[in-house]
Amino acid sequence: MNIRTSFAASLLAGSMLLPFSAFAGQAPAAASDPDIAISSKDRVYAAEQFSNTVSVSDPSTNKLLGVIKLGDPQPGNLSPLYKGQVLVHGMGFSPDHKTLAVVSIGSNSVTFIDTATNAVKHTTYVGRSPHEAFFTPDGKEVWVTVRGEDYISVIDAATFEEKTQIKVPAGPGMQIFSPDGKYGYICSSFNPDTVVVSVADHHIVGHVKQESPFCPNIAASPDGKQVWFTLKDVGKTQVFNAQAPFDHIKTIDTGPITNHVNLVTNKNGSFAYVTVGGLNEVKVFRTDSFEQVATIPVGNLPHGIWPSGDGTRVYVGLENADQFAVIDTLTNKVVANIPIGQAPRRSPMFQTPYRMATAWRT
Repeated sequence: MNIRTSFAASLLAGSMLLPFSAFAGQAPAAASDPDIAISSKDRVYAAEQFSNTVSVSDPSTNKLLGVIKLGDPQPGNLSPLYKGQVLVHGMGFSPDHKTLAVVSIGSNSVTFIDTATNAVKHTTYVGRSPHEAFFTPDGKEVWVTVRGEDYISVIDAATFEEKTQIKVPAGPGMQIFSPDGKYGYICSSFNPDTVVVSVADHHIVGHVKQESPFCPNIAASPDGKQVWFTLKDVGKTQVFNAQAPFDHIKTIDTGPITNHVNLVTNKNGSFAYVTVGGLNEVKVFRTDSFEQVATIPVGNLPHGIWPSGDGTRVYVGLENADQFAVIDTLTNKVVANIPIGQAPRRSPMFQTPYRMATAWRT
C-alpha cells in the first residue's frame, strides 16, 4: 500500500458552497448549513492505532486510496532512536476541511496534516496521553483532551503552539462544540462529571453528572438543543440539554462496550447512531422520542462513527475486522465494507479505526 505520493494529487478535502438542502446540516456543523452530497472529491479518514497511520478512502466508490504514515508498528517503534508517532488515535478537522488534527496517545502529540497534499504541517507536543482534538467552530483554536492529566490543551490553530490550558476534572475524554461556537462540552473518562466551558473566556459554566466515570465520546446536535455522550464501562448513553441549565434529558441502556455516538439528519428525521462493541451492532435512536428504530449488525467490535456531509451514510470503524462498515441511513443497512488495514484489533496491524472524520470537498 503506497503512502502519501500515491494519492496526494487527488486528496482534496475542504468546504464548498452548494444550493441549500431541504435537510439540515450534519454534525458537527449547524442545522442552517447545507447538506453536501457524496462525490469523488470527498474523503473518509481513519486513525489507526497500531500501524500508526491514517487511512484515506473515497466514499463515492467505497475504496481505500492509501495511507498517511505517521510512524511504524511494533517492534520498530520500540527503538531508542525512533522518532515517529505512537498510538495514533484521535482525529478532528478544521471548519474549512483543509487540516486534520491527529492525536497520538503514546507520543503525546497532535499532528496537523494538510488535506490537499497529505503533508504534515506541524507536530505539537502536549501533556500525558492526549485522546481527542477538535477545532473550535471559528477555526481559531484546537482543543485537545489530555486524558492522562486534568486539563484541555488549547492550541492556536495559526501557530500550532499551546496558548493556554483549561483546568477540568482529571481524565478529560473528548470535547465537542455547540454549532454556534458558544460552548465546549467536555466529558470525563476518569470522573463522573461532564463540564460545559465558555469558548470565549475558557471558564466552566456548567456541570452534568455522568452515571459512570468512563465517557470516551460526545456529540452535539446541529440544532443546538442536545448533547449525547457514551458511557463505555456501563453500556449507557446519556443525553442532556445543550443550553443552560444543561439539565439531564435521558439515559438509554445501549449495551456492553458502548463506544461512540454521532448524529444524523435525513428525510426520515433526526437520529443518533451508537456503536455497541460488545454486540457488534450499531443501534439507532430517534432524537425526539428516543425510540430505538433499528439494530444494525456491522461486524467485529464497532468503535468510531461519523456521518457523510449529506447524512445519507455513516462510516463505522471495526476494531477487529480491519475495515469500515458503510451504512445507508435511509434503509439502516450495511451497503459496503472498505478494507483499511492489516489484521487490526483496534485495528490494522492491529491497525484500528479508533476515530474517523469525513471531510467534504472543495
